[in-house]
Amino acid sequence: MQAGQLRHRVTLQTVTETRDAVGGIVESWATTVTLWAAVEPLRGREFFQARAEQAGVDTRIRIRYRSGLTPKMRVTWGSHAYDIEAVIEPDSRRRELHLMCSEVL
Repeated sequence: MQAGQLRHRVTLQTVTETRDAVGGIVESWATTVTLWAAVEPLRGREFFQARAEQAGVDTRIRIRYRSGLTPKMRVTWGSHAYDIEAVIEPDSRRRELHLMCSEVL
């Protein structure tokens, strides 16, 4: 993976649960790490192939390999927030990860 391809600054977030004054659970998002990524909207045939495997996937975010990522996390980029549908390690060599995501509306 070439550094020049990673030109978008994204933030990985993890959901945190706290209790409110009444005892109910309140979910909020806490920043885990900010890193460089390539945000790639899926188009045409690639989009339909991704939909067949992962419902609602509309963006691929490529990052350098990082352990501990799960689909319970989300990614923010500018004013956009994306739920992670799948974490894919394409070559199984711990070089990069593809995060297949759907935008939160």
